[in-house]
Amino acid sequence: MVSGNRLAVPSSESAQVVVEPPGDGPGYWAGAPSVALGPDGTFWLAYRLRRPVGAGRGYANVVARSSDGEQFETVTVLGRDEFGCDSLERPALVALGDGTWRLYVSCATPGTTHWRVDALDADHPSTFAPSSARTVLPGDATVGVKDPVVKVIDGRWHLWVCCHPLDLPEETDRMSTHYGTSADGLDWDLHGPALAGTPGRWDQRGARVADVVHDGTVWEAYYDGRADKAENAEERTGVATGESPRHLVARPERIGAGADGEGSLRYLSTVALPGGGMRLYYETSRRDGAHDLRTEYVPPSR
Repeated sequence: MVSGNRLAVPSSESAQVVVEPPGDGPGYWAGAPSVALGPDGTFWLAYRLRRPVGAGRGYANVVARSSDGEQFETVTVLGRDEFGCDSLERPALVALGDGTWRLYVSCATPGTTHWRVDALDADHPSTFAPSSARTVLPGDATVGVKDPVVKVIDGRWHLWVCCHPLDLPEETDRMSTHYGTSADGLDWDLHGPALAGTPGRWDQRGARVADVVHDGTVWEAYYDGRADKAENAEERTGVATGESPRHLVARPERIGAGADGEGSLRYLSTVALPGGGMRLYYETSRRDGAHDLRTEYVPPSR
């Protein structure tokens, strides 16, 4: 089934588990995926592993490869200590035009609720080195930035980054998505909010863009939303559209949820397939409260 123009509605119950969580129960997560297809047809998947607070939080970003998009082999594990941070969240993997690769990494500043985004370049997805990291989205004392979605479309760099205001220490789960542009993917100009939660609806606490699809005319986005503070880390998926990447309008309904239709489904990442159709990758909750990473194939007619 397709939501709106082209975006497929995820179905976690029929999806295949790609990565199991590192433990059972709440706080153990495998997910926050970012997927890209290599020039030889290899699927490259970057994702986050997490344990509960006090047991490691987001302790690693992993890069893995697959020939079929379902069975993945780990090639690189990047640990939080290598970035001098308290926790890692969603990475963003980008294939560059010259055949090299870039990985954006979300890093939590120790002892604070602040986040920043670093970038690493490598000749191959298996050779990312934290020693080469440079901060490209620092945030500041008033806002933490994380979970970037980065696209190169028609030679232009586009960014949708999740922003958390830090003015109220007990309310830093609030979030909105800001849009940015760049000539090189490193030096970014931010242009303000592109998507925010809608008062009185299921996403009123915040909206975080998860992926963006552009057909040359319309911009469509999957996004994560939550109704209140209690749903932090248990977001559902919705769809937003716009004629400009700077301004996306959320549709009223949510389209994705986890176990029994009530759990979370978030951080959806898509990859278009050469023969038509696409694959969806996303993090979703299990009945025991852990989160796993799943994929599903969407045929061209769906």
